[in-house]
Parts: sequence; C-alpha cells; structure tokens
Amino acid sequence: MSDSKEILTLAVEIGDVLLRSGGEIYRVEDTILHILNAFGLEEYDVYVLSNGIFASANEQKADACSIVRHVPLGDVHLGKIAAINQLSREISAGECSVDEAWKQLNACKAIPVQSPFVQKTCCGIGCACFCSIFGGRPLDAFFSFLLGFFLQFLRLRQQAHGTSKFLTNIAGSAFLTASSLALVRMGLPVLQDKIVIGSIVPLLPGIALTTSIRDLFGGDYLSGAIHLLDALLTAMCIALGVGMVMILYRDLTGGVVLP
Repeated sequence: MSDSKEILTLAVEIGDVLLRSGGEIYRVEDTILHILNAFGLEEYDVYVLSNGIFASANEQKADACSIVRHVPLGDVHLGKIAAINQLSREISAGECSVDEAWKQLNACKAIPVQSPFVQKTCCGIGCACFCSIFGGRPLDAFFSFLLGFFLQFLRLRQQAHGTSKFLTNIAGSAFLTASSLALVRMGLPVLQDKIVIGSIVPLLPGIALTTSIRDLFGGDYLSGAIHLLDALLTAMCIALGVGMVMILYRDLTGGVVLP
C-alpha cells in the first residue's frame, strides 16, 4: 500500500467512525481535510453525505487514489466523537504519526457503549422526568419510568435481531399506548396522556431533526433532506403506532380515554 493510499484510508476511516457516531457533515469533512493536509497530501477532494464518504488524493500523480465508503445511519456515541476529535487535533498539530494514528483509531473504535441495564435505567429516568415536566403526577412518573425501562429493553432486543428502525418505533409506541390504556382500565388514578407523552420521548427524532436543520443552514441540502426525511418517517411511525392502538381501543370499548 502506497503512502498516499494509507493516509487517505486512515482519513476516511476516521471520518467513517465520526459519521457512524452521529458527527455532523461539516465536522466529518473538516476532519478528513485537516488530516490529509497534515500528512502532506495534495490535490485532494472530499465529499460527505449522511450515509457515504467520497474522497480522492494526488489526482494528477502516479499514486492517485480514491475511496468510496457507505456509512449507514447509526446511533449517536458522544464518547467516540470526543475521542476522534482529540485524535484529529493531535494529527493536525503534528504530534501523531500514521502508525500511532492507526493505534489510537482502533482504541477509539473499541470504546464501548453503556451496559444494557444502565441504558434501560437512564431511559426510564428520562421518561419519568419528561412525564413530570408535562404535568404528570408522581404516580404517572413512576409508571413512565417502568414503561421507559421496558421500552429500552424492547429496542435493544429488536436492534440485536436487526429489526427495522421504523418497525421498532411502531411497536414501541403501540406498546406504550396499550400499556397506559391498560393502567386506566385497571382503575388506577393515572393520567393516561401524560404517561404516553413522557414515555414516548426516547422515540422522538430530535437529533435527526436538529441535524437536518444544521445541514440545511450549512448548505448541505442533500444530507439535510436525508435527515429530515428520516425524522419525518420516524414521527409518522410513532403516530401510526399510537393511532392504531387508540382506534382499536375505541372500537373495542366504545369510547376513548379522556385526560
């Protein structure tokens, strides 16, 4: 492998990890460009989309090379983003050789996510807090915590089986709505709408929507449109899951639950 090819591969690999971890388009492009410039490559071009990286270097020389990389949309991992940012700063400052960069990159890739129990517990706490913020009472927040805990359990199980994100959102929102209605049918003094609102927050496409707006304002219209479409489809799946359960409940019981 030539030096230019190895450097370009390193830069694209770093951009790949950054993009998979939820890094913004401009950040990924800027990181790759700084790495190529730091290692002395010339006549390079980099184009990054929400789910792909296109890069070339030394186009007018004998060792010209190019790389196309498909990067599927993934979950946000701020730990990896912070580690990659630090690595890119060290490379730009000339404090890291190619071999050292590969070693640090592999270490960045190995940064683990939180344990499933921690993810479930944090999801439950977040749901309980949002339920309280939107007017839920302590009992509503307690049930929101339980539903949030089992919601994350459901999401992790479906993620392990490779289930589509959209199907997961439909199943998750339907589960939350059906569970809240079951609590009301049991005669418990709960606010069904507050429980659903609080518990459904982890499914909302807030990051995708924010990223799409940031990309659109930055002139990355294609990437912004991809994230915006992802956010709209996610919201539609959530509404579909909630709506189906509410309609089914109405048809079976002859009425809807009022707050």
